[in-house]
Amino acid sequence: MNSDDYVVEAIELQKSYRVGKRLLPALHGIDISLASGDFVVLLGPSGAGKTTALNLVGCLDRPTGGRLTLAGNQIYGNGTYLSEGRLDALRREHVGFVFSDFYLLPTLTAMENVQLPLLWRERRDPQRARELLDVVGLSHRLTHRPAELSGGEMQRVAVARALVNQPTLLLADEPTGNLDTRTRDEILALLRELNDDGLTILLTTHDADLTKYAMRVLHIKDGLLVEA
Repeated sequence: MNSDDYVVEAIELQKSYRVGKRLLPALHGIDISLASGDFVVLLGPSGAGKTTALNLVGCLDRPTGGRLTLAGNQIYGNGTYLSEGRLDALRREHVGFVFSDFYLLPTLTAMENVQLPLLWRERRDPQRARELLDVVGLSHRLTHRPAELSGGEMQRVAVARALVNQPTLLLADEPTGNLDTRTRDEILALLRELNDDGLTILLTTHDADLTKYAMRVLHIKDGLLVEA
């Protein structure tokens, strides 16, 4: 496969942060490739570089070395430097995000929270929000606010919100970190169903139990991919 055949292709991806006069490496050069329909889990302990990798793939941060393509678009490498506006546009077009903290606005209903990403395109689509909440099993919670929802229900709203722009790729960063075991399994079963319908997913976790849902598992430690 060439780069255009991958949803994500990261080659020797590196990231360092400057702290005072010191340059601290977070990723030492990792390779991650996802074809359309993949479900890949990036497994590692806290501080291993999982979130850094996700932020780079999702265009929330810029690499300091290596090459990165997203949905056929060169993001970094070979002299490529995209403007913040272009990175914003690629995120909106291709990437949905789910985090361990739900980041729902407390004053908005479930339907209003799901529609938030549409505001960047100056759109509203209550019908799509309603359909997505039905997909995640919350058709009975359309007008409820976050304080009226359980943790699992809030994460389901967050998943629906991540899907509202019909992304090419779903990035899930410790999406079950704040959930109990039963609710964790329900959310992962939902992600598995979405993947079965063709959605490409890259998920980070420290929980080895989640790897049973993945097609492939990448192990990361100290900013490097390692053998299991």
